[in-house]
Amino acid sequence: MTAQQLKNSILQMAVQGKLVPQNPDDEPASVLLERIRVEKQEFIRQGKIKKDKCKSDIIKKDEVPFEIPDSWEWTRLGDILLKLTDGTHSTPKYTINGIPFISVKDVSSGNLDFSNCKHISEKEHNELYERCNPEFGDILLTKVGTTGIPIIIDTNEKFSLFVSVALLKFNQKLLYNKYLQYMINSPLVQKQATENTKGVGNKNWVIRDIANTLIVIPPLAEQHRIVEKIEELLPYIEAYEKAETQLTALNKAFPEMLKKSILQEAVQGRLVPQNPDDEPASVLLERIRAEKQSHIKEGKIKKDKKKSDVIKIDEVPFEIPDSWEWCKLSDISIKEIKRGKSPVYAVEGTVCVFAQKCNVKTGDINIGLAKYLSESVITKYPQEEYMQDSDIIVNSTGTGTLGRIGFYINTYNPNNIPLVPDSHVTIVRVHRSISKYIYYIMKWYQPYLEKCGEGSTKQKELKADRIKELFIPIPPLAEQKRIVKRIEELMKYCDIL
Repeated sequence: MTAQQLKNSILQMAVQGKLVPQNPDDEPASVLLERIRVEKQEFIRQGKIKKDKCKSDIIKKDEVPFEIPDSWEWTRLGDILLKLTDGTHSTPKYTINGIPFISVKDVSSGNLDFSNCKHISEKEHNELYERCNPEFGDILLTKVGTTGIPIIIDTNEKFSLFVSVALLKFNQKLLYNKYLQYMINSPLVQKQATENTKGVGNKNWVIRDIANTLIVIPPLAEQHRIVEKIEELLPYIEAYEKAETQLTALNKAFPEMLKKSILQEAVQGRLVPQNPDDEPASVLLERIRAEKQSHIKEGKIKKDKKKSDVIKIDEVPFEIPDSWEWCKLSDISIKEIKRGKSPVYAVEGTVCVFAQKCNVKTGDINIGLAKYLSESVITKYPQEEYMQDSDIIVNSTGTGTLGRIGFYINTYNPNNIPLVPDSHVTIVRVHRSISKYIYYIMKWYQPYLEKCGEGSTKQKELKADRIKELFIPIPPLAEQKRIVKRIEELMKYCDIL
């Protein structure tokens, strides 16, 4: 049960006479309603108020949704009010200062808020006040757009109303305004407000339907006891709501927190056990280094412009198992880590340019978001610049997507369309056998990379040198495969959460 459901349950109990016990010595509500009726007729006779334009409908037996105590009465909201009207239907002439002019936006928070309201001249206010005169203790009710929110006027400050807000005036000695407010907030009235709000766009709860709203009236003394009990319970509801909000936030954040925790365990060698029979990472790194040198010699890849510094023991961020090794990302890359080019795009074509928006938030790749190049432009790209299966993509510019990591596989591009990166992404290419493990290491680094942008707030840049220098913990190849398998098993459970 949510906090709002709990509050609704309490308010429903209140309007059904189940929240506090009845007192047989209380003057019954029938006598109270008769006094209201007599007073209303006398005010009409004296010309203090006008006769209701909208006569309330007679309450039929099949309309009554539940039983109430014998001392209570069913009635229509309009029957207990001395005045039910709304604010001006014409837009007034606004002034920089003057009398506050209140519309639905100024009360929809549940409070009467003058901080951002418009203003009108005192002369125009006086003219509007003759028809619609809000005073201390009256109730305002939202009726256009956001409907059904009741506000008790708790100030003597002068103000006028727009048509989006209704004014409910009543004898505050015969009816307790706080009880009326809670009753309007109850499911009994809110259901009617929803059902009777009509129109398209800014929907309207018209005055006639407000007047015909079915309500329950307890004896006046019981109205006070009900309000006292509700307000005794409200702090508990608020505490419940606070706990619910915290729990909702935790539930929402928990899957991502768990994913981060899984990656943290993985990079520190704590996700799967080590196997002493595994070939140590030092041998793997030597093999990668030799293969890289061979590719450079054959001209398949270019030599790194900047040689990585030797990693010192006091530089490493945490301890790793004995069979693991530290290296820098540039040490294991088989292609220079750099941003793509800024080509002239074509309106259409068969050649795609991978932009950062292709690297979507979920971690998947959407080639359908790529742009096009003409055939004449693509011929200027060397073959090694084409994106390849198992490339790791880093978003390198922007604010909302900076540092986002993606993993490109050929199945994202079933038609095998030539694909090259643009200047908003950096491609990290390592040997395919270790690429998935390195991808997860990069995902672990993502929160860090998101904060590494340099330049203006509008277009921050994640420089390639920052990516190259990332410290990478390398396990034995066999352990990398076990780590990747375990990560992907656990990530499925995170996604279910």
